[in-house]
Amino acid sequence: MALYDIHGLNIFNNISSSEQTHTDAVLALLQRYSLTDPVGENATGVFANVDLQQLHDALVAQGTNSLLDALYVGAEIEELDIADIENLKLQLVDNDDIALVYDNLLKGSRDHLRSFYRQIESNGGTYTPTHITQAQFDDIVNSDMERG
Repeated sequence: MALYDIHGLNIFNNISSSEQTHTDAVLALLQRYSLTDPVGENATGVFANVDLQQLHDALVAQGTNSLLDALYVGAEIEELDIADIENLKLQLVDNDDIALVYDNLLKGSRDHLRSFYRQIESNGGTYTPTHITQAQFDDIVNSDMERG
């Protein structure tokens, strides 16, 4: 949302809305299993986890420099999401509803990565992944959008 406020490009607003849907899906799991919501009443962009707060602040600062930098930040966030969710899936033991949410989150993050990559290219930039392999990145950006 911060990068939309700065640059006004719809991709940031659209993906922010989609991310809220993802957050709601995770919240439903937290509630189902009576786990504490780590977001609580925090405002947008405020994190209880110090590492997440530092990452957020650094990425927003990086994305303020130019539209292309903001698009790079968007792509990097989606890469991080993909890597994190894939690691969480490896730790998951026999829980179909959590696996389903993870799979849907991955699908969304791959779609978002495709969208950011297209915007990067259309704005004259190039992108090299840093949190997933080049082969995985190529497979994602060279495949069709996923729905469902």
